[in-house]
Amino acid sequence: MVIGIAATLAASAFLAAALPTAGSPAGSPAEPAPPSPSNQQTGGTTGEPAAAAPPPAPADDASEAPPSGVPAPDRNGDGDGGEVGDGGGRAGDGADAVENFGVFLGSGPEGIRRADEMSRWLGGTPLTVGRTYLPGDLWSNIEGRPEFLRPWAEWRAADPDRLFVLNVPMAERNEAGVPDREVRRLLRAGARGAFDAHYRLLAQRLVELGLQDTVIVLGWEMNGTTYTHRCAPDPAAWKRYWRSVVTTMREVPGQRFRFDFAPSRGTDAIGWAHCYPGDDYVDIIGLDSYDQPPGADFDEHVRQPYGLQYHVDVAAARGKPISFPEWGLFRNGDNPEYMRRMLEWIAEHRPVYHSISDYCPHGVWWCRGNAASAEVFRDAFSPASLPRAEQPAPDHEASPRGSAEPGPGDGPVAPDPSDETETPGG
Repeated sequence: MVIGIAATLAASAFLAAALPTAGSPAGSPAEPAPPSPSNQQTGGTTGEPAAAAPPPAPADDASEAPPSGVPAPDRNGDGDGGEVGDGGGRAGDGADAVENFGVFLGSGPEGIRRADEMSRWLGGTPLTVGRTYLPGDLWSNIEGRPEFLRPWAEWRAADPDRLFVLNVPMAERNEAGVPDREVRRLLRAGARGAFDAHYRLLAQRLVELGLQDTVIVLGWEMNGTTYTHRCAPDPAAWKRYWRSVVTTMREVPGQRFRFDFAPSRGTDAIGWAHCYPGDDYVDIIGLDSYDQPPGADFDEHVRQPYGLQYHVDVAAARGKPISFPEWGLFRNGDNPEYMRRMLEWIAEHRPVYHSISDYCPHGVWWCRGNAASAEVFRDAFSPASLPRAEQPAPDHEASPRGSAEPGPGDGPVAPDPSDETETPGG
């Protein structure tokens, strides 16, 4: 396990940095193909020791310029707040977190059924996390159609220990290759509250269905290049848009949502610190982390800029728990060493929850091509006495991803003119 040696130094330095001020259509629903992990989780040149990434800048719009390795300002903006990422920070509030795990095996009822089958493969170990994606094609689907959400509400209601996690796009046409210019206009419109009504309706529907304690993974992997809800075209507008959505959903009576800020590991199009919307608007700091790029070992995942160590250091300094909404195998094939190291990392840092993507090429049960990694995963979660003959195999009548092929990142959205003048930094 690669662990830093200066946790308290990192946390105190980060806390000295400036903090945000508290502010106290139609269409039929289709199962969304889950977004694929980004191709660009390298965080710099693979194989070379990486410098520590800078901490998130203040969320107020006075300092939108991206950091370039310089120390963060202190609360007043005129001091040296140090850097984060070289320590051994430990995040999480989760005494129960290690048991809070699940899989993604499909967006609808079939995903629930397959998860039950995978639980039997694990000798009856319960998968307490159910995670799905709202379709990002139309606003009417991002609003959370009751017929789409109801099976998950029934799953959640069946056991009080279960946790429902919902990935929520911040734009329609979210994987349509929308160019940066249009994305920028869209983000600025969202920052003005143009889309708040969609999220108010979603929040109301979740509460009505008994899903008032849902973890909302809003605008996930925003540091990448392909989702319409990506941050890089205008980080300032993106952060204001996030705050507007969170504020709107929190205003709905009865809600107890937690909002999970979940970039992908590494730098991608922009260091994810530049997209951080502020402590008052984030409940969990998540990270999507797959076994890539090709040839990279787990130590590189830990130490790269905006990597695993930076993630836990930032969360510890911010006093936030962590999560791993998406993780799994990828570019390096069946890799039991990655599986072992990732499970050790999870056990050490105690996330609120974690969820493996179990379709090919990432998974260990549905995907039969990763036998060595599957054995590591199963040994970690199933009773030691379970005979191998009692391992039920998945019924491969259909792919959890539908017809979609695994590939890099995801895409774009509907434009809206704006006279704002912010430009993306870097």
